[in-house]
Amino acid sequence: MRSLLFALCVLTSAAAGAAVPTPAQVQAAYRTSDAQLLDRHGVPIDAVRVDMRVRRLAWTPLAEISPALGAAVLQAEDQRFMQHGGIDLRAAGQAAWDNLFRQRARGASTITMQLAGLLDAELRAGAGGRSWNQKWSQALAAREIEAGWSKRQILEAYLNLASFRGELQGVRAASNALFGKLPSGLDQAESSILAALLRGPGAAPRAVARRACALALELKSQATCTTIEWQTEVALGRPLAQPQQPLARQAARRLLGEAGLSGRSTLDAGLQRFTVDSLRRHLRALAERNAGDGAVVVIDNASGEVLAYVGNAGNSEVDGVLALRQAGSTLKPFLYELALERRLLTAASLLDDSPVDVAAGAGMYVPQNYDRQFKGYASVRTSLASSLNIPAVRTLLLTGLERFHERLQALGLTSLTEDAQFYGPSLALGSADVSLLELANAYRTLANGGLMGPVTLRPRAPPAAQRVLDAGASFIVGDILADRGARSPTFGLRSELATAYWSAVKTGTSKAMRDNWCLGYSDRYTVGVWVGNFDGQPMWDVSGVSGAAPVWRDVMDYLHRDRPGRQGAAPSALTRREVRFIPAHEPPRPEWFLAGTESAVVEAVPAVRRAPRIVYPLDGSIIALDPDIPAQLERIVLRAQAGTGLRWRIDGADAGAADGALAWRPLPGEHRLELVEDDGKVVAVSRFEVRGNRRPAGEDG
Repeated sequence: MRSLLFALCVLTSAAAGAAVPTPAQVQAAYRTSDAQLLDRHGVPIDAVRVDMRVRRLAWTPLAEISPALGAAVLQAEDQRFMQHGGIDLRAAGQAAWDNLFRQRARGASTITMQLAGLLDAELRAGAGGRSWNQKWSQALAAREIEAGWSKRQILEAYLNLASFRGELQGVRAASNALFGKLPSGLDQAESSILAALLRGPGAAPRAVARRACALALELKSQATCTTIEWQTEVALGRPLAQPQQPLARQAARRLLGEAGLSGRSTLDAGLQRFTVDSLRRHLRALAERNAGDGAVVVIDNASGEVLAYVGNAGNSEVDGVLALRQAGSTLKPFLYELALERRLLTAASLLDDSPVDVAAGAGMYVPQNYDRQFKGYASVRTSLASSLNIPAVRTLLLTGLERFHERLQALGLTSLTEDAQFYGPSLALGSADVSLLELANAYRTLANGGLMGPVTLRPRAPPAAQRVLDAGASFIVGDILADRGARSPTFGLRSELATAYWSAVKTGTSKAMRDNWCLGYSDRYTVGVWVGNFDGQPMWDVSGVSGAAPVWRDVMDYLHRDRPGRQGAAPSALTRREVRFIPAHEPPRPEWFLAGTESAVVEAVPAVRRAPRIVYPLDGSIIALDPDIPAQLERIVLRAQAGTGLRWRIDGADAGAADGALAWRPLPGEHRLELVEDDGKVVAVSRFEVRGNRRPAGEDG
C-alpha cells in the first residue's frame, strides 16, 4: 500500500502521464506535523501538533541548507551522486563482491534510489530488507526520477523527507530539535553528525560519533573528533528541544485542532505578541501578591473580528478567554443602561448610598461598598463611574431582577443558565459566572450603540447586527464610563483608567479577590482583561486598578498609537442640559438625557428619619468561626443605622461608639448586642450566636 504522500503525488502526476511525481507535486503534497496558525496578513503566529507519529517542520529549500551538510551527506551516502543517472553500477558491483566475501553486508542504494523509497511505501525495506523485486522496482523508479528531476531537486527532496532520529523527519526538524538552529546555520561537526544519522537513525551515540568522526576525516574537515564526540553526546543525550513558548495556543487549538491544516485567522501578529508580553510582564510584577494567571481579548468593534486572543500567560493549558469566572462589578453598566432605557432613572438621578438590607430567600442580603464607606446621595453618573454597590442594588430593585437577568442573556452571556432567583439581588454586583469573550462582546455592544453581533476568529463578512440595547442609553453609559471626574471618588483623577484619548472602561473584582477584571472600549476596539488564579486561589490586595487595568491600558495605548480614540456623535434622541442639585450633593454640570426625561434641577427628597437599628449581625444570626483565621486576627464588623451619640453594648459591656463600623473579636457562644443612648436607654437589640472551637479570651497559647 502506497504512502499518503506518494498517493497524493501519483494522483496529481497521472494526469500529466508521468510515472513519478514532479518536484513541485512532491513539495505541494508535503505536510508538516504542526498545523500553522496564520494571522490576518498571512504571518505564522503559532502552531499545533496534529501528527504524533513524526515531527516535520516547514519544507526547506536547498539554498537554505548549509553546504557543509550537503557535502557530508554526499560523502556518507552517495559519493558519485553527481555522475550517475540514478544507479551507481560501480558501487553496486563493489557491494555484491563485499556481500559475498565479507561478513558485514554493504548497500549500494544511491540517494535517488533512497528518495524513490521515501516517495513510495512499496519500495521501502521491510524487517528482512528489500526483496529483489523491490530493488529492481526501486532502480527503475530512480532512473525515472533522474530523467525528470535535477540533481539539486533530488538532494533537496531527500533532505526534507529522510528520517534522522526517532520521530524527526526532514532536515529542519532534525536541526531544530538536536542543535536548536535552522539548517542554514549547521557547522561542519553538526553536519557530520546529521549525515551519520542517516545510515543509522537509532544508533547509539558512540556509534554515531565514530561514523561522524570518520566522515569529518574523509572531508578533511576542521572539526575535531573530540568536538564531534562532545556535540553528539549533548545532541543525542538530552530531551528533544521543545517548541518556543506559545503565542496564541488556545486560538490555534480552536481553529486547527481538528482540521490539521494551516489556516488564516483574524489575529494580528504584532498586537498578539505585544499583548502576550504585556500580560507576562505584569503578572511577574504581581507574583508577590499571589496573582499568577491572566487572559486578554481584543475585538474590532465594527467587524467582530478577534485581533488578539491570549488564553493564558503560557504557564497553563487553561483557556482563560473561555473559562467562567465571577463577573464582579463588570455587569453594572448593563443594569444602569436598562434603568435609563426604561426611563426609570436619568444620569442625574440621585441614589441613596446608605445601608440597606434586601430579603433574599430565607435570609437578608446586606450589600457593602468596596471601601466599606457610604457616600449618602450620589447621582447615577457617580454611582456607576465610581462603582458604588448599594446604589446598584437599589437600581436592581427598580428594574426588576427578572428583567435584568433576561437582558444579560440577550447580550450573549450564555453561562447564566440558572433562573433569576438563583442569583438573587447579588446579580447587580456580578455574582454570576461569565467568560471573558462573552463579556467583552457585551461591552462591544455598548460601543456599537446597542447593536450586537457575533465575534469570530476566522475571516468572514460581518453579519447583520441586531439591536439589543437602546442607542441613547448606551451612549450615556459610555459617556459615564469615560468620565474620569465621576470615577474620582473611588479611583482618583489619575489611574490606569484615565487614557489620554476617549475611552470607556469598567473594572470589577469578585468576592475574596479571586477574579479581577478590566473591560473597556474606544470607537474602534474593545479590550477585555482578566487576572487571577485558575485554581481559584484569592489574590492579596489586588484591585481592578492594580490588577487587570495596567494590561488594559498597555493594550489600548498600543492600539491607539497612531490615532487616538474619539467619542462618537450623540444619537438624535438625546438632549444635553445643564443640571444642578438641591442640596448641592454634586456640583452643577451639563448632562445627557433621553428626550422627555430632561430636568434642570434634581432635588433630593428629605430623608425620613429612620429609627436606629442594627444592620449586622441581624437578630437570630448564627456566625461560624473560620478555622483558617488566627483567633487574634478574626473580627466581626458590627454595623448600625443610627444617629450620633449611640454606643454599642455587648453582653452588658460597653464596646464603643456606633457612629461607624466596629470590628469586634468574636467569642463562641450566645451574645446580646445592644444599641444604647447616652442615658443607657436601649434602642435596638440583636441576639446572635457564634459557633466554633475556640478558647475564651486570655487562653490563647
